[in-house]
Amino acid sequence: MTDLDPTSTLRLIFAGVAAFLLLASTVGGALAWRGPLAGSALIANLNARINAWWVMVGVLAIAFWLDRGGVILLFAFISFQALREFISVTYTRSGDHGALVWSFFFFLPLQYALIAVDWYGLFSILIPVYAFLLLPISATLGADTKRFFERAAKVQWGLMICVYCVSHVPALLTLEIPDFAGRNLQLIAFLVLTVQSSDVFQYIWGKLLGRHPLTPGISPSKTVEGLLGGVLTSTALGAALWWITPFAPWQAALVALCINLFGFFGGLVLSAIKRDRGLKDWGSMIEGHGGMLDRVDSISFSAPVFFHIVRYWWVP
Repeated sequence: MTDLDPTSTLRLIFAGVAAFLLLASTVGGALAWRGPLAGSALIANLNARINAWWVMVGVLAIAFWLDRGGVILLFAFISFQALREFISVTYTRSGDHGALVWSFFFFLPLQYALIAVDWYGLFSILIPVYAFLLLPISATLGADTKRFFERAAKVQWGLMICVYCVSHVPALLTLEIPDFAGRNLQLIAFLVLTVQSSDVFQYIWGKLLGRHPLTPGISPSKTVEGLLGGVLTSTALGAALWWITPFAPWQAALVALCINLFGFFGGLVLSAIKRDRGLKDWGSMIEGHGGMLDRVDSISFSAPVFFHIVRYWWVP
């Protein structure tokens, strides 16, 4: 673990990310200006993605600067937007309105409020137990049985993925790790950098070397080469970031590999849902990336796993 104070460590992390984005912007600009693919849709999409990353990193930096409250509010907004995108493409009827009100305006804010007050016991069961039971009860009171099972399951599933799973990112702030006090924001940085870089590296390796489609019926752009290159590269990055965590280098590598794999399958599962609904993206909120759920699909699967790995092995 670094001897730098937490503030200096976070500044160093964001400076490194900014340097990488500056390099990416320079390369993207050069390719758009006079490269062999100048003016192509591929380069335009690449530069749109890079520009969006500048905005997203800036927003995350502001949230980190605001500390605990800023991070909780940011991820509460992310959950709200992701759930809105999920429900907007989900078949619902008037009988589901009560369940949706409960989801957006009770369970979502309460889930994040429990993080703010550090009530892990209720945080861990609020949605998988109480929301799981209450939402279909509420829908039943609407007296509409048409496709009831499907409707109830979709609302429950959306709340689990978009709120319960994503809320485990700021929940990392509640963990009391020996000799790591005041540094929990670094755990969030490790999670986000590792998992999101895996998406980026999969994209890059897939474009450079991708020859064998992995799941053409679900995500045509994903290749075996992209998966292997992306996961291995981001796992190496996670190992290199061991110094911002309570992990030893080999532990950081194993944890990074685990969350990268779960992140990949999270993206795959959410892509399968999109294909079922006939969608390319969940939305258009983030230029070059699609909707909010397109950007946090991998985080939604990796965050709970990461949280419980750390809680089980590093919290007394």
